[in-house]
Amino acid sequence: MPRHLAAPDASGNLRGILLMVASMALFAIEDMFLKLAAASLPVGQIIFVSGAFAIPVFWALARREGAPFLTRDLLHPALLLRNLGEVVGSLGYVAALAAVPLSTVSAVLQATPLAVTMGAALFLGERVGWRRWTAILVGFAGVLLVVQPGGAEFRPQALWVLVTVAGIALRDLATRAVPARITTHQISAWGVTSVALLGLAMMAITGKGQLPSLPETASLAGALVFGTSGYWAITAAMREGEVSVVSPFRYTRLVFAMSLGILVFAERPDALTLFGAAVIIGSGLYAFARERARKRALSQSPSAG
Repeated sequence: MPRHLAAPDASGNLRGILLMVASMALFAIEDMFLKLAAASLPVGQIIFVSGAFAIPVFWALARREGAPFLTRDLLHPALLLRNLGEVVGSLGYVAALAAVPLSTVSAVLQATPLAVTMGAALFLGERVGWRRWTAILVGFAGVLLVVQPGGAEFRPQALWVLVTVAGIALRDLATRAVPARITTHQISAWGVTSVALLGLAMMAITGKGQLPSLPETASLAGALVFGTSGYWAITAAMREGEVSVVSPFRYTRLVFAMSLGILVFAERPDALTLFGAAVIIGSGLYAFARERARKRALSQSPSAG
């Protein structure tokens, strides 16, 4: 069995962590370019171009390893759910970037590991104790501090980020359920194809599309290059390591994104946003620590074998 399809172990978790951190840096740079493009281009057009560019890249990679693009595995329930999560997450994210500060979007996204942990407990049978459930609830309270519903600074468009969190959590959980015979490049190729079809449908429905200017083209190109690289890295990360081990390292994205938001967009996150982000990250790290402690206790118990 190829190494990347083996069950996660210590070395697999380390590879997954490194891939996750790399993907977060790549995605933060992609976000910067997407936000620049979304200032003047329609959301559907950005989504379509992003997906269409990545299709031949991952198709070629899949063909190089002898994996066909069109197979019956396209209809596997786990893969269909993953593609659905990809579509929902992409739509919510580009829509949020077009209207909400990058720092706010990135702060709310930090709730994704908590959503993944909750989903793993509800749908994958992973054991989650009351302490981690408490951490999940506290983390989502931090999301409310960032979004500030009912406050003077509240932007309804910020709710698109919550849609993104739900989509990404579904995507990552479904990735773990995809059969080992399906390669990472096949998964990626089918995922970006779904995104391209979403963008095409949005353009057809809204009738919005335009020839991009030179700066817009440069922004799209930057987003495509960094986004495609990050997409591959995160897909590989979720297959290399355990969900509960790899997912917390999504938090590094906030550091990258806030730095770019300050440097490129002159954003100044307010105290409530920073506090809410800290609550989310703290809750996630606590949940992560509890999971690691639980696994250590199980491995050391006589009944653990």
